Amino acid sequence: MNHVQIGNVTFGNDRPLALIAGPCQLETLDHALMIAEKMAQACADAGAGFVFKASYDKANRTSLKGRRGIGIDEGLRMLDEVRRRIGCPVLTDVHDIEQARLAGAVVDVIQIPAFLSRQTDLLLAAGETGAAVNIKKGQFLAPWDMPNVADKVASTGNRRIMLTERGVSFGYNTLVADMRSLPIMARTGWPVIMDATHSVQQPGGQGGSSGGQREFAPVMARAAVALGVAGVFIETHQDPDNAPSDGPNMVHLERMPVLVASLMRFDALAKSDPVMG
Repeated sequence: MNHVQIGNVTFGNDRPLALIAGPCQLETLDHALMIAEKMAQACADAGAGFVFKASYDKANRTSLKGRRGIGIDEGLRMLDEVRRRIGCPVLTDVHDIEQARLAGAVVDVIQIPAFLSRQTDLLLAAGETGAAVNIKKGQFLAPWDMPNVADKVASTGNRRIMLTERGVSFGYNTLVADMRSLPIMARTGWPVIMDATHSVQQPGGQGGSSGGQREFAPVMARAAVALGVAGVFIETHQDPDNAPSDGPNMVHLERMPVLVASLMRFDALAKSDPVMG
């Protein structure tokens, strides 16, 4: 079983739960710092590890009219500032080889979006940066397909790999999360993460944007933590209904301290009687 050390946070399927959390998009530095500070405190109070996440570019928006983000240059500057001021590791997603190289020099974790999870050159570029690489399982992939994906990153000599479940396409505008995928992916030995918010997304469900059922995100998180995962990925915002992207599936920031504390109690029980390899 592999452990991935990211700053002061250790991800492992047999280690205490860690959270990857933050807003879908970077908006302003003050906004990012506010969310990072509140999440860092909530995680510290509950005894959970914490990695701040946010995106500088949402390159796969449903519509051309969707707000993509602030761009990589300003985004990486913000993430670096969040890490410096809050003292937490930071994560962002990349969409091409050059972005991987630029982001890998700044952030602690490079995330491969689900839609790009089989892009060999992107996976190799991410691995070559030496940063930890979190790979979201494509909505079109089975969990037993993920060893081949992870092997591409590992071929670079980078063994700081995590695999994330975010649901699989189930008809039109619908995802379903098959909890069997978590122990199946854990057999690879890599830390497994549950994306509790994107698994309740409804892709393109609002015509020009994605919908979601945020009330079920805590349900997905609890279900996954009860199996003994390494971490949970949760997007959060103080005003999700007015967020620039993914508002329908983001959890209200004010609810996060109670949720994190609850997840840690489930995690302690799961890790005391493990069912995942």
